[in-house]
Amino acid sequence: MTHVHRATSGSSGRDGGWRATASRYALLPLRVFLGVTFIYAGLDKLTDSAFLSDTGSGSIGEMMRGVRDGAAIPAMVDLALKSPSGFGYAIAFGELAVGIGTLIGLLARVAALGGALISLSLWLTVSWQTNPYYYGNDLAYLMSWLPLVLAGASVFSLDALLAERRRRYP
Repeated sequence: MTHVHRATSGSSGRDGGWRATASRYALLPLRVFLGVTFIYAGLDKLTDSAFLSDTGSGSIGEMMRGVRDGAAIPAMVDLALKSPSGFGYAIAFGELAVGIGTLIGLLARVAALGGALISLSLWLTVSWQTNPYYYGNDLAYLMSWLPLVLAGASVFSLDALLAERRRRYP
């Protein structure tokens, strides 16, 4: 009877069994996906000279002017339009920092909060007019960042490594 109970409850051995292990690693695929995606997005923007231009086809300036009237908060777009190129660099470097921090698990909650804020700002500006709302990907990214904001990076992360060092060498 005990053996059956253990098999169905997922507990076996010292570590709590496969369910505990699965729970411990549950956010790792999300962390890898978001980290790699944001690194790629940042690098893609930084290597695209058309995107980083104030004007012209494919530029951040042109995109911002195109979404301004349909944005939830047009003042955010107006702020970006004061220096479209500067805004493009800020978004690109922000995505890169968020992606690296998330992937390596350094200041993981801060990085996830940065990712959530980037996604929120893009949802309120670029994706706001997407109808129906679930076709826009920025809202899905925003929701994807929230578990990492709450939980951080407990495995395969510099945060966990640093926490372990602090416990061992107070």
